[in-house]
Amino acid sequence: MAKYINPYTDFGFKKLFGEEANKDLLIDFLNQLLPAHHQIADLNFRNVESLADLSAERKAIFDIHCKAVSGERFIVEMQKAKVKYFKDRSLFYVTFPIRDQAQTGEWNFKLEPIYFVAILDFEYDEAEERRKFRRDVALKDQDGDLFFDKLHFKFLQMPLFRLQEHELKTRFDKWCYFLKNLESFDHIPNILNEPIFQKAFGTAELASLSAEQRDRYEQSLIQYRDLKSALETAIEEKAVEIAKNAILEGADNKFIAKITGLTVEQIEKLSVELKKQN
Repeated sequence: MAKYINPYTDFGFKKLFGEEANKDLLIDFLNQLLPAHHQIADLNFRNVESLADLSAERKAIFDIHCKAVSGERFIVEMQKAKVKYFKDRSLFYVTFPIRDQAQTGEWNFKLEPIYFVAILDFEYDEAEERRKFRRDVALKDQDGDLFFDKLHFKFLQMPLFRLQEHELKTRFDKWCYFLKNLESFDHIPNILNEPIFQKAFGTAELASLSAEQRDRYEQSLIQYRDLKSALETAIEEKAVEIAKNAILEGADNKFIAKITGLTVEQIEKLSVELKKQN
């Protein structure tokens, strides 16, 4: 039996990062991702679940209104997701906080900065991007110069975070290690034995949940596992289709393994199957 919640479930994600009582955890985590001029002094959650045009899947997204240490206001859209067309959806989701800033009457169209932060427990299916655990994306021109400094995307592909306890150097490393391994911990590792993580572990402990909360978590865990299984099946099927086409084109097995993520043994088996069919 696990001792701590799975942070990728809707319940676990909200328990750690979506409650007023734990917003110090969220502030500490986000401040490791945000630039120096947008370090958070305070934040408020917008009740996005009350929006009339909200789809069910957007309930796992937090619309966070932040106040920087400098006094400037900005917005963070934070989510975890296991969906197809992930980048398309990310761009669509970020239109919500842009649109919501529109003012009636006279308005000069000045916008508050927006950061879109996604914590992903999967890799997107573009092979060249599987090598990047963290991607910081902004609007740039043809020379790579920043064109617009008010829209930033930050994607964390958690399966690609592979640092071990003795390799952690920054607070950001520690948060990623915490999220990646939380469900498998049975005690607080020495390197995370400091106040902010002690609170995070206490929040995530299953024994601290009420019976009603435990039931909600169990339902959330079932949904998470079902969705993860469906997504992994879809990705696997796509990889197999790509591999079959590459085999028919005469590509080298090691090259096919590299571009699909399949093992050489799986590709050899596919080759045998294709020969039998032909």
